[in-house]
Amino acid sequence: MGPLSFFSVLLSLVVAAHAGQLTIQSSRLTVQGSDGSQLRSEPISLAKRADPVTLGASDTLKFTFQVADKDTEKGVQPHQTFLRFFDATTGEEGIQPVKVASSGKAKFELNMAKPPSSLPPSGTAPLRVSLLLGSFAHAPATLDLFDLHVPPSAPAPVHPDEALYRPRPPLAHTFRPDPKLPPRPVSALFTALVLAPWVVLLGLWGAVRPRVPHLFSLSVLPFVSSLVLIEGLLFWYWVELRLGQISLYGSGAAAFAVLTGKQALASISARRTGRK
Repeated sequence: MGPLSFFSVLLSLVVAAHAGQLTIQSSRLTVQGSDGSQLRSEPISLAKRADPVTLGASDTLKFTFQVADKDTEKGVQPHQTFLRFFDATTGEEGIQPVKVASSGKAKFELNMAKPPSSLPPSGTAPLRVSLLLGSFAHAPATLDLFDLHVPPSAPAPVHPDEALYRPRPPLAHTFRPDPKLPPRPVSALFTALVLAPWVVLLGLWGAVRPRVPHLFSLSVLPFVSSLVLIEGLLFWYWVELRLGQISLYGSGAAAFAVLTGKQALASISARRTGRK
């Protein structure tokens, strides 16, 4: 902490120590029935806690007081004044602002027929009512007033979509087990079946001994190479490639085979007609 910050904290402590204190005077609570009859009226003393106040569903509570300086007993208008309703059982609380005149006088009415939204949900336990005062020239004050019994709150209406947001049971996913490789003898058998036609073809070719003198000529060799390339791509697809990859590579190899095939056919046709 720097010297300036330390001086500011020290100054605020000195000001707080010498700040005046706030209190209330001429405070009175009145309970009226729905027909305007006075059910209860008595002054409020901070020295002795008042008896609990009970309100019916249509009763009205009126609370009047004057905020004053505790030393001079002159009226003070604090910059913030609130009534706090606190349910110690549920922990719910409500804060109601109170308007205070320049003379420090204030009046608050609580009509249970039309309770304010600041009143917390209530049950059988009483609400502890206290007054919160804040002023720039005085120390903040919290004044405990009385306990208030109000009719229990009606249950909140159920939203039509409330069932959609209830906790659901956890989802249990069942996955298929990983596929197992077939036994090696089975794989070897089917490999032999795939290669058998090629063995037969090579054997017959060796018995017939066809003459292909121009198989490796410059005009035919590119076409033969394209066929070998296509066969290699098919084997690669069987081992590793995916469908999109084999489609891309296969289309290129097929285009190459078409071009080289046309060249090979043209060369063979020219050779047979005797032009070459």
